[in-house]
Amino acid sequence: MSTRLVNVDRRTPMLLPPDMRDWVPGDDMVHFVIEATEGMDLRQVRVNERGSGSEQYPPRMMLGLLIYCYANGIFSSRRIERATHRDVAVRYLTGDTHPDHDTIAAFRTENFEVVAESFVAVLELARELGVLKVGTVSTDGSQIRANASKHRNVTYGRAGELIEQLRLEVGDLMQQAEVADNADREEGQQLPAEIARREALKARLEQARGRLEERARRRAEAEQAEYLRKVQAREQREGSRKGKWIVPPADRPQAEERINLVDAESRLMRKNKHSGYEQSYNAQATVDAEGSQLVLGARVTDCSGDWNELAANVQSIPPSVGQPKAVVADAGYACEEQVRKLQPQIDVYVSMGAEGERRRHRHDFRPRVRRKKRVREMKAEWLKAMKAKLETEKGRAIYALRKQTAEPVFGIIKQAMGFRQFLLRGKKKVSGEWQLVTLAYNVRRLWNLKLAMS
Repeated sequence: MSTRLVNVDRRTPMLLPPDMRDWVPGDDMVHFVIEATEGMDLRQVRVNERGSGSEQYPPRMMLGLLIYCYANGIFSSRRIERATHRDVAVRYLTGDTHPDHDTIAAFRTENFEVVAESFVAVLELARELGVLKVGTVSTDGSQIRANASKHRNVTYGRAGELIEQLRLEVGDLMQQAEVADNADREEGQQLPAEIARREALKARLEQARGRLEERARRRAEAEQAEYLRKVQAREQREGSRKGKWIVPPADRPQAEERINLVDAESRLMRKNKHSGYEQSYNAQATVDAEGSQLVLGARVTDCSGDWNELAANVQSIPPSVGQPKAVVADAGYACEEQVRKLQPQIDVYVSMGAEGERRRHRHDFRPRVRRKKRVREMKAEWLKAMKAKLETEKGRAIYALRKQTAEPVFGIIKQAMGFRQFLLRGKKKVSGEWQLVTLAYNVRRLWNLKLAMS
């Protein structure tokens, strides 16, 4: 008996055109994305209302294309364009149309307001489905690489030295060009390009120094009130003119302050003492800790630590979604000022870290070593109260939700979705891209919850 094989015929055309719905499974997420985008208000989308030029792609299709591709780990506009040809589900979503990468990139950068409104719309949809209950939330942050190399950083002092060096080189090249022109030599034709390249680099360095100076002025203005308070308190405590010894905030940058020439708003950040420095942004997420694990608030900061981010993270939750009753955070958010901003309206549970013991890792069988208690644990009353609250049965149960909610979100975004680096530059655009990433995560998560309910 001969072997029977399926006939694979690539040359005979189909008698009737195929129905793309037969190629996409009924439980594919693309159907949920199309359904979700149909109910969104997209009146703020930037479109050409004059009717001139080429036909435009429907905004709902473009938004659904970004959400579906981001949820499946396709972030680059060129890869999204390629997916409209190769991916059957993407091809079904676009209706067998193929927007080019320039159109996709322009739609993404011009419609961050629409992304923000869609973010709220998905949360409202989750509330209608009964899976979202804004009660206890957990917040966390993670450093994500910027679209810039850490080797493109320059310090304020070094930038000044390079500007002076480039000024001398430009003057020397201009003299060489003049001599070459008078002598009618061919090598003089290459000098204008070298002069233009050095002039462009000199302009970028001058712009970088100006940004550092502006940053220092804003920092000094923000610290002025605290400086005056310290001066007044010291003069009242120790006598007149004692406050003059307190150093005022500097309105000029230090020589070692650095800035990146590619993305000036990103920062060199290090996760811990065992890792190296990376040019990054600090992406923050506030997550529903009562079962849905949806991201309720998303924002980006250029601070490497989470010390001053707790109140802003809670405030990033849209008012239409609701106000949480309790928030849970790790020891990186243990700032008295931030906690007092939220209490008593919101019950705050912030970890105190490993009090008195060396932090133990997996497979660490060494004997426990007691450490000296930190000074602030002995003096700060609010830390003592927080520690007592976390040691209660209710406090332990609520704080246990943090590892089950906030940390898995970043694991899914980085590992399952594959988002480990921003594609855009500048804090405003990076914030919009992070909102798009969390929107795609919420759609993916809501789709899974809906499948589990059915």
